[in-house]
Amino acid sequence: MSIELIVDVKNQIKHALEEVEKKQIDNVFFVACGGSSALMYPSKYVVDREAKKMDAHLYSANEFIHRNHAKLGDTSLVILCSHSGTTPETVEAAKFARAKGALTISLTNEPTSPLAQASEVVLKYEWGPTANAFATNYSVLYQLVFGVLKVVENNEKFATIENSLENLQTVFEKAASKYHEAAVEFGKQYKDEKIIYTMASGSNYGVAYSFAICILMEMQWVHSHAIHAGEYFHGPFEIIDEETPFIILLGLDETRYLEERALEFSQRYGKKLIVLDAKDFDFSGIDEEVQGYIAPLVLNYVLRRYAENLAEQRNHPLSTRRYMWKVEY
Repeated sequence: MSIELIVDVKNQIKHALEEVEKKQIDNVFFVACGGSSALMYPSKYVVDREAKKMDAHLYSANEFIHRNHAKLGDTSLVILCSHSGTTPETVEAAKFARAKGALTISLTNEPTSPLAQASEVVLKYEWGPTANAFATNYSVLYQLVFGVLKVVENNEKFATIENSLENLQTVFEKAASKYHEAAVEFGKQYKDEKIIYTMASGSNYGVAYSFAICILMEMQWVHSHAIHAGEYFHGPFEIIDEETPFIILLGLDETRYLEERALEFSQRYGKKLIVLDAKDFDFSGIDEEVQGYIAPLVLNYVLRRYAENLAEQRNHPLSTRRYMWKVEY
C-alpha cells in the first residue's frame, strides 16, 4: 500500500473530524440504500457498543425522510453513502438532513456526484479488484466513526482501529486464499439452487443482509432472505430441512452466542450448510481489542469470492440486471 494512499485517506478523515469538532453531536444517523446501507450495520454496532452518550440510528434513505425522526436536528451527524453518488433517495436525504441543521458527511466513489454536492463533507473511497482494503468503503467508514467517537467522547480506540486497518489487506488475501477451494466448490454445488438463506447477528448481520439482497437477489436472481440469528427461533427455523441451503456467518463480537446457537440447531436438521467462521481467519496485524469489529469486513470479502464463483458457474455475471438502471422505478 502506497504512503500516498494512506496519507490521502487520513487527510480526508482529518478534515471530516475538524467539521465534527465545530458542532455539538448528540446523535448519529446512518442513511443509505441497499448495499450502501448494509455496510453501515457494523458501524452502528460500534456506536452502540462504544458510545456513552451519543446514540445511533440506521435508516433506509427514503424512510429517513418520511419518518422525520424527532431527534434529527442541529446536534445530529448524518452519515450517508452511495457508490455512484446518484441514488435519488440518498441525495434527497442529504438535503433533508441539512435543512434540519444536521452535519452531513457522505461516502462515495464519485466525489463530484449529486450526493457529494448535496453534502457538507465528502469522503471518497476506492473500489474494485486493485483497491487496498484501507481505502475501501467499510474501512473509511470505520475510520470516520471511531474518529467521531474520539472527538465527541474521547474514545481511545481510534489509533488502534486505524493501525489495524492498515494491515487489513493482508488479512483479506490470506482469508481469500484459505477459502478459495471452498468458494469454487460452493459455485459448483449451489448453482442450480432456487433459494439460499443467509444468517448472522450483531456486527455481521449487515454482511448477511447485503449478500441476500444485493448478491443473490439483485445480481443472481436467486430467492433469498437475510435471517437474524436472534430471530431464527421465532419463526424462520421452521424452514430448515435437508434440502434448504443456509449460509451461516459466525463472527467474533458479543453476539456470537446467537450465531452458534442457530448453527447448532441447523446442523441437527439441515445438510446444505455453508459456514464461515471468523475464528478460522488469520488476524495477524489486527489488534485483539478490535477483531470483533474487523471480522465482518473479512467475512464480506470472503463472501464476495463465493459470489464470483456462483456467478461464473451459473453463467450469470454479477453485472447483469433485469430492471435496475434500465426502466423507470
